[in-house]
This record gives sequence, C-alpha cells and structure tokens, in this order.
Amino acid sequence: MRFVTAAVAISALALGGAAQELPWQTAESEGGSPPQLVHFLYPQQVTLPAGKPATIEMHFRINDGLHINSHEPRQKSLIRTELIVAEPEGVKIPSVDFPAGVDYAFPADPTQKLSVYNGEFVLKMHLTAQRGNHLVEGALRYQACDTNTCFPPRKVPVAVDVVGQ
Repeated sequence: MRFVTAAVAISALALGGAAQELPWQTAESEGGSPPQLVHFLYPQQVTLPAGKPATIEMHFRINDGLHINSHEPRQKSLIRTELIVAEPEGVKIPSVDFPAGVDYAFPADPTQKLSVYNGEFVLKMHLTAQRGNHLVEGALRYQACDTNTCFPPRKVPVAVDVVGQ
C-alpha cells in the first residue's frame, strides 16, 4: 500500500499489523476531537472497468460561513488543501485534480485576494483498479476560516469502496 498526497506519490507503506496508525489518524480522532468543518459527501462506492483508467468525482461540502484555502493558495504561509490517500494493493492513483479556487478578500483588507473554496467542491481522482473490491481510504487536510479567524488545520476522513469489474 502506498500513500499519495494530492497528485504526488509520497512513499510505500509496509503493513505491520492492524494497530498501525495511518497518516490521517491521530490521537484526537479517538475522541474529544472538534467537529468537522468540511464533510465528505460521496461517492461511497464506485464500480469501474478493471485495469482501465477511470476518474472518480469526490464531493465535499464546507460549512456555511466558512472557506478553506485552495490547493494552490496565493501566499506560501497559508495551509493548502490536500488529499492524502492510501493506495491499497490493486489500485494505482496517479493524480488528483483540484478545482481552481475563487477569489476572497477579508473586509479589513479588500485589496488582498485569497484563493479559497467555499460551499461544495469536487476533486477528481484518477485511478486504475484491478478486478475485485478495494477500499481506498484517506483524508482531506484543510484549514477553515471565517471572516474573523482561522481554525487549526483538520483532516476529514474519506473512504471509497472501489469495485473493479
């Protein structure tokens, strides 16, 4: 199994046992974690032609009144939105396409534009799956802000059952 961050392969992961912690799992996910500000909507399962390149549209919704930095923020100091995915055996994920961000400016400084997502947005995951069932798991890492403050970065779990036929 290997990990893919956005469109870049990170490294191979050797499975060491059921208790292994994956990159998007943290101690705060075991309880007492703050509520999610971004939600993975769908798909939960997709059926694809086995061995052929395909694209899955992954839908997310940001809570009303909030925005998150896009995948390509205009300032290096801002935390970009990333999709971290574990590639199970039998699935290859060469890239993930992120939508372009929309311009946003805080009322205090309307001249400084940020590149953000708000409302609903869709990521396009390109993959090839071998015959059989494969659980693609990961997390969307983001930093949400309102007009006054930014919250600490968070990760929302993502899981899609990929059926290669």
